Amino acid sequence: MDQAPAKEITVANKRACSGDDCSNDAGNLQCPTCQKIGKESFFCGQDCFKRNWGTHKTLHKAQNSMLANLNLLPPKVISEPDADGHFNPFPSYPFTGSLRPRYPLSQKREVPEKIRKPDYASHGIPKSEQVFVGRNKIKILSKEEQEGMRKVCRLAREVLDIAAREAKPGVTTDHIDKVVHDACLERDSYPSPLNYCHFPKSVCTSPNEVICHGIPDQRVLQDGDILNIDVTLYHGGFHGDLNETYYVGDAAAKNPDNVRVVEASRVCLEEAIKLVKPGALFRDYGNVIEKIAKERNCGVVKTYCGHGINQLFHCAPNVPHYGKNKAVGEAKPGMCFTIEPMITLGSYKDKTWPDDWTSVTVDGSRTAQFEHTLLVTETGVEILTARTADSPGGPVEMPVPSNGEANGVANGSG
Repeated sequence: MDQAPAKEITVANKRACSGDDCSNDAGNLQCPTCQKIGKESFFCGQDCFKRNWGTHKTLHKAQNSMLANLNLLPPKVISEPDADGHFNPFPSYPFTGSLRPRYPLSQKREVPEKIRKPDYASHGIPKSEQVFVGRNKIKILSKEEQEGMRKVCRLAREVLDIAAREAKPGVTTDHIDKVVHDACLERDSYPSPLNYCHFPKSVCTSPNEVICHGIPDQRVLQDGDILNIDVTLYHGGFHGDLNETYYVGDAAAKNPDNVRVVEASRVCLEEAIKLVKPGALFRDYGNVIEKIAKERNCGVVKTYCGHGINQLFHCAPNVPHYGKNKAVGEAKPGMCFTIEPMITLGSYKDKTWPDDWTSVTVDGSRTAQFEHTLLVTETGVEILTARTADSPGGPVEMPVPSNGEANGVANGSG
């Protein structure tokens, strides 16, 4: 599950930092979500923004949505339920693609008291992530802590593989959420997304034009869909985070555009990981990712980034996926972080549904993402969430239609 960093813009006058616990003057960093809904909120730096994110995010909920603020979508307007009692909660919203939410959401799934929980499980605010750390201070894990990360990441891989086997036509994403939730509990683990900043479900399911943070609902998967499943577990005091994009049904892998964006994202992650070693700069991974994406005529989402992970779900460093970024810091042995490029067939720009979570491409184009949790070693990198021999999914060759079209480009003939 990725994190959105604050964006830097130019301001003329001094103003107070929006951090609840901060008395500094604000710098040039503004919350990207506030920008979208027309609200000004400036912070003195990335650390302050991250420290206050849990509390600050509640302001977005209070705003309801950009459209509600503009009085374009009256509160509580929903579509008429269908024969099965399902409905679109945002019928007046200008969706960018063909996907629609299908409500009602199922009830919040319960977690037994015996299972160890992160601090936000009851109230939705990750207070531990708001503790101040220096901008360049990235946690170095001890040998014992590294073992804790290895264990939770192995469990996370098991759960993702279980969920992926359920991704087929006729299945709802809510069913996948239940499968993930139950698999976490079977492993004495808490599903990290559940109630993180008030996220309502145990996994993120993002089909077709959804970039990330899709909320599992009653929509039935269709033959030809692509689906990203983003799983994070909390076990033994550590988080393990990974995701993959899967082809749903036989038709999905026969669609050249599906294959182009899914395999581009897969290769972007694989090639970026090859750079990870002590001394590698966090800003450099985006250069190779954007190069590969452009070679395949794809875009790279800039709003969301990889992140540090350990006892905290999200922490330093930020790992952007686009080229020529200004990320600070370098990899050192004992650091854990994710790389999770989000690649699109069209525009790299994103838009968020009124549920305040579901991020989609502005042009409705399809998008894919892959993610691993990585441990920097003395000589290179260990992929803690690596695929196993029987993991479902995996690379697919580009289909070549009978008309000679491939890679989304028609081949001319003399």
